Amino acid sequence: MTATTAPRALAAPRPGSRIAATARDGLAVAWRNLIALRRVPRLLVFSTIQPLVFVLMFRFVFGGVVGPSLPPGVSYVDFLLPGIFVQTAVFGSMNTAIGLATDMQTGLMERFRSLPMARSAVLVGRTTADLARNVFVVALMTAVGFALGFRIHAGVLAFLGGVLLVLAFGFAMSWIFAVVGMAVGDPETAQAAAFPVLAPLVFASSAFIPLHTMPGWLQAFAGHQPVSQTAQAVRVLVLGGPAVGAVWQALAWDAGIVAVFAPLGVWFYRRAV
Repeated sequence: MTATTAPRALAAPRPGSRIAATARDGLAVAWRNLIALRRVPRLLVFSTIQPLVFVLMFRFVFGGVVGPSLPPGVSYVDFLLPGIFVQTAVFGSMNTAIGLATDMQTGLMERFRSLPMARSAVLVGRTTADLARNVFVVALMTAVGFALGFRIHAGVLAFLGGVLLVLAFGFAMSWIFAVVGMAVGDPETAQAAAFPVLAPLVFASSAFIPLHTMPGWLQAFAGHQPVSQTAQAVRVLVLGGPAVGAVWQALAWDAGIVAVFAPLGVWFYRRAV
């Protein structure tokens, strides 16, 4: 009797099983990256020192200058912390570029290529591991902020929503720097290439100072870029006020960034290995 159907091993995988397999592969790579943090704790220590320095520096150096320009009843530390959260997520995403470039330089990508795993799992795993690191760093920043006088004005649930918004933005930014890391191919160049992207987004934004204190030509850029819009959405969730429009704008940026840079990152990965 002649078989009329393909053997099970040769049959095309169902879409659901393919997605599940990709998720498993991505989690395995993410766990591998998190183990590296546990084995080299200095990476996590230095990832948290920089945000702490920013919190202390801006709180005590610029607080007296920026504070009078804020609305009545809003302290600078309450204005600052949402911006610091976003800045921390953006700067943390640079580790995605450095980590992927290091894996390429050491030949680890070729080893991944030889394994029966989804091509996107390497990038998903790296960005997911960086997301997990951001959870720890944001929690630490929150504790430090409370010690410096930061307070929640719109309720715990709204604040947690703001934290989730920060994490989503950090995850989206990781995809941008995944493309940077794959494009340049070595960690030193990846770090150098990341800063020209980071600096205008972070420092020409409303993360640390109100928009109305900037020159008019700079307000046009600062008010319509993702760092400012995410910081504003988180700030409204913390301080209170109409948040729906600001939150949807921030989420639209996240979705747009991932939609563009995730396929681009996979394309660079296929070319690189």
